[in-house]
Amino acid sequence: MLTEIRSRSQITIPSEIIKKLDLKQGDTLEVDVEGNQIVLRPVVTIPKDQAYFWTNEWQLEERQVQSDIVVDKIKSADSKDELFKDLGL
Repeated sequence: MLTEIRSRSQITIPSEIIKKLDLKQGDTLEVDVEGNQIVLRPVVTIPKDQAYFWTNEWQLEERQVQSDIVVDKIKSADSKDELFKDLGL
C-alpha cells in the first residue's frame, strides 16, 4: 500500500489497516524510526494519576487478590459491627 505526505506532514493510513488494527479517531500512535523505516505503533496511554496501577508491584498484588477470590479466601461483612468483630476490634 502506498500513501503520500500531504501539507503539514500529514499522511492517510489506508482503511484496510485501520480496520485490521481496530483503530478509531483519537487513538494514539507511537512514531519511531528503525533503520531507514518509519514505524507506527498503536499505544494506549495511561493518565499519570493512574500509572501506579500498572506497576509490577501493584499488578502482583492484584493477581494475589484475584487468586484469593477464586479460592474463596475473601471474607465479607454485612455491617461495620460484623467487620470490627471479625477483625477482633
